[in-house]
Amino acid sequence: MNEVHPLGVRNALALFMVGGLVLAACGGGGDTAAKKAAPPSTTTTTIPIPKAPFTGLPDPTGVSLTRSSVAVKIENTPDARPQSGLDVADVVYEEVVDGGITRFWAVFNSKAPENIGPVRSVRAMDPQVVTPLGGVVAYSGGTQPNVAAIRATGLVWVDENNAGDAFFREPTRNAPHNLYARSALLWQRGGQPVPPVPLFGYVDAEKGQKFTGEPVTSFHVNYELGYDVSYVWDANVAGWMRFSRTNEPFMAAGIVPAQVSATNVITQFVPYAGFGEGNLLGSGDAWIFSNGQLVRATWAKPFIGSVTAYRDAAGAPILLTPGRTWVELVPTGKTVDLVSPPPPPGPPPTVAPTTTTTKKRGT
Repeated sequence: MNEVHPLGVRNALALFMVGGLVLAACGGGGDTAAKKAAPPSTTTTTIPIPKAPFTGLPDPTGVSLTRSSVAVKIENTPDARPQSGLDVADVVYEEVVDGGITRFWAVFNSKAPENIGPVRSVRAMDPQVVTPLGGVVAYSGGTQPNVAAIRATGLVWVDENNAGDAFFREPTRNAPHNLYARSALLWQRGGQPVPPVPLFGYVDAEKGQKFTGEPVTSFHVNYELGYDVSYVWDANVAGWMRFSRTNEPFMAAGIVPAQVSATNVITQFVPYAGFGEGNLLGSGDAWIFSNGQLVRATWAKPFIGSVTAYRDAAGAPILLTPGRTWVELVPTGKTVDLVSPPPPPGPPPTVAPTTTTTKKRGT
């Protein structure tokens, strides 16, 4: 009978245990230890800054995405000037009303002054202006058909019948040029959609994109005498400065009065059946001014709730420079005068340059 020496048994057990430890070290437990010992990841996620729907500008606060739009009908007679809010509004529409005077729809979303006005009445074309905006619309009366048409849009409407503390009379001004609205109380009325639907497309400045067209230094919109205006390009502020017919700066009221300006100005030629009865449905011509330049375009709006589309000669959508936009709803047949920049230094021209051109629609 063969005998196993006790020392041999102990050696065999020791070898088995060592082998087991080696196998364990080669198993999953070793991977876990290695993972725990790995340095932490340095990958970071950059959250993009939101952009305001009506300007295309960065909105670090995100407030423009948390509320609807507020549109206020503002007067433009000499007694109403300087108005409050025109220098702050994201978008302003200027339309022709009774007697050839003009009035504004000032549209606010990303920011607004505390008080806006003077607030005045609605006209027949106004539902076509404000329906795509959604949100809240504020005005002061109007004829029964025009008021009924505004209320029929389904927007949240505010007038003197239901305004409460949202409207007030400014004691330093004479009626009817003294009715003002409080922006914070208008936003408390709610309104949909939140955020509002963008009205324009914009170039991507972060990628070096720019609005390009014909160079223009200024242009004159020939509304009726006393309401016609000029815009002059100011490269220092990258915007169009607004002037009255007498070449006086068009000012806005405030703690520090400011000249009204816009990053983009659209002169949209539309038919008017009568004063205050412009028709924004259909299509027509538009001149779009941005970045000190002009693009001749077309506009189209198929139904009352649609956002107006602006396209170039090739049919591509026009992309504006991010910023505030004014839309001049110019009657078909009125003129817009252009002033081109002087030619660059060089040999004397063989033909005297023409620096001023006139565009007349409907002839």
